[in-house]
Amino acid sequence: MPRPALSLDRRIARLREIAEAEPRLEGVLLYGSWTQGEADEYSDIEAYLYVADEHAASFDGTEFVSRLAPLELAYTNLFGVLAVVFDDLMRGEFHVETSGSAIPEISSWKGVIHLPSPETAVLLDRTGRLTEAVRPLVEPVVPDPVPTAERLIGELANWTLMTGQVLARGEYTRAHAGLAIMVAPHQLKLARLLHGSTGHWLTPSRALETDLPDVVERYGRTTGDIAPEEVRRTVRESWTWSRGLSREAAARWGLSIPEELHERITGFLDRL
Repeated sequence: MPRPALSLDRRIARLREIAEAEPRLEGVLLYGSWTQGEADEYSDIEAYLYVADEHAASFDGTEFVSRLAPLELAYTNLFGVLAVVFDDLMRGEFHVETSGSAIPEISSWKGVIHLPSPETAVLLDRTGRLTEAVRPLVEPVVPDPVPTAERLIGELANWTLMTGQVLARGEYTRAHAGLAIMVAPHQLKLARLLHGSTGHWLTPSRALETDLPDVVERYGRTTGDIAPEEVRRTVRESWTWSRGLSREAAARWGLSIPEELHERITGFLDRL
């Protein structure tokens, strides 16, 4: 069972306190596991900090976040987000945004982000604009099965072929990484779609052990170490699973599969 998120609860309470005392902030919006009711003691803190336009130039996000707790690490990650590690090893991600332009952009999150309770997610809202903007995100993300399955079938063929091609070139490490990064997420999404388990759609590996334990075992056969022969085995095993998922989806939703292409990919991988 997940362990209580008491330290995260305290940190969020502290964030609310310092945000209310910071007049340059118009709003603060939480996202992530805490807003989904799934946080535990290993969860991080994730938030958007909406700075009033006239104070954007003077607001120092790192300095503000350091008021929560001492920082061991603070840097801007590859997504342009302030990423931190606190002295208790809790991680954090903070988007520092200008409220005038950023709050209206929240409407584009519909169908991608799910915030079950705006009252829980919104820590600060001085104007009411933020709360109003996130209300449409109450509805959960539910993928449309037919176009989603069709897209995933295509993704699996495309990325498996790429993985096989870099493997043929002798790049075993890249092929090993490709299975985990480019192929597996699409497999897990298609498996979730077929099992009607889309509650963790945005991060399909999340809580898989609880949601779909049989899928965990099947996924495990597509993983292995970096030895060349083992990578060749796992690439073929992965494609076998992908073809099985694709056929099941096609039968259920009346989709067509490019069988000739799939056979050619199979032959290519077998020759490796």
